[in-house]
Amino acid sequence: MSELKPEIVVIGGGTGSSVALSGLRNRDVNLTAIVTAFDSGGSSGRLRDEFGHLSLGDVRQCLVALAENSPETEAFRLATQYRFSDESSLNGHNLGNLFLSALTIMHSDIERAVEMMARMLRINGTVVPVALDPADLCAELVDGSVLRGEATIDLRRFDPPPISRVYLDRDVQPNQRALDAICNADVIVLGPGDLFTSIIPNLLVEGVAEAIRDSQAMTVYVCNLMTKHGETDGFAPADFVREISAYLGAVPVDVTLINNQPVPDEVQQVYSGVKATPVTADSDLLFQLASWSRRQVCAPLSQVLIPVGENELRVRHDPDLLADAILDLIDSVDKISNFLEIEIEAPRAAD
Repeated sequence: MSELKPEIVVIGGGTGSSVALSGLRNRDVNLTAIVTAFDSGGSSGRLRDEFGHLSLGDVRQCLVALAENSPETEAFRLATQYRFSDESSLNGHNLGNLFLSALTIMHSDIERAVEMMARMLRINGTVVPVALDPADLCAELVDGSVLRGEATIDLRRFDPPPISRVYLDRDVQPNQRALDAICNADVIVLGPGDLFTSIIPNLLVEGVAEAIRDSQAMTVYVCNLMTKHGETDGFAPADFVREISAYLGAVPVDVTLINNQPVPDEVQQVYSGVKATPVTADSDLLFQLASWSRRQVCAPLSQVLIPVGENELRVRHDPDLLADAILDLIDSVDKISNFLEIEIEAPRAAD
């Protein structure tokens, strides 16, 4: 690692990346978020369809996660998170999405729009869309049927067949700034976040997976806390990392971070209603990771939340615990204090 501030690149989108970024933003690091921009639902999806630019919701969430927490930014920071009523003339749009969309239309430049909003929020870091052209995420299921659109994949309510693969409906050129950030990174953090709709879409953009493979950075995958019905039913840590490795080009990640703090029974009951279960850091299951992850680090990384305006318990990664775990990896490559670490030699590729 460099003796200067470590360059950390977080790749993902939406809520998961926001958690990692909010924990890292006040640490002594240089931080870049590379964000998926293929959302097809909600406010950002409707703005994309109407105006033809990128989906902006995940970008907006990452900007807010990196925003300065000060009286000078408080009003704008809170306003960018405000969502109008579905019954209003603004039809459920998020104000931050509208603001970013207006800046993009005014300047005909999504990157300039992001930079302007970043200055207004005084963010500590950089937010970079993974690509600058829109595309639709598609999922081929094991029965051969195809789902088109991130929202269609994400919001299935029935008992669907498992996903065989995901892909973009057109070739998309990478944002050169994203490739440069990967090239210069000391650590590349994949996740946390929905596997097939937040993390892997970034790897589908031409050149991104190759840039990660060629990078000298340590790659870290942050494993999800819970499975998601219709996407990762029954997944153990090895299943998540196997998918990441496949889209990276059969290259193992360097470290997998796995939560080992039990999910309370009352929280599991809530998630059972949406057919989600905890991703278990079972020692027997961890040894299945050998082909796809060189090291596995288990630590208490979760917290239980009651979202504002709601009455159901939810489990999320704790931003500070996650940041501590990532920085511990940077501080010591050979020894990670206070964590249960399992090192497994990844098998060599066949000659």
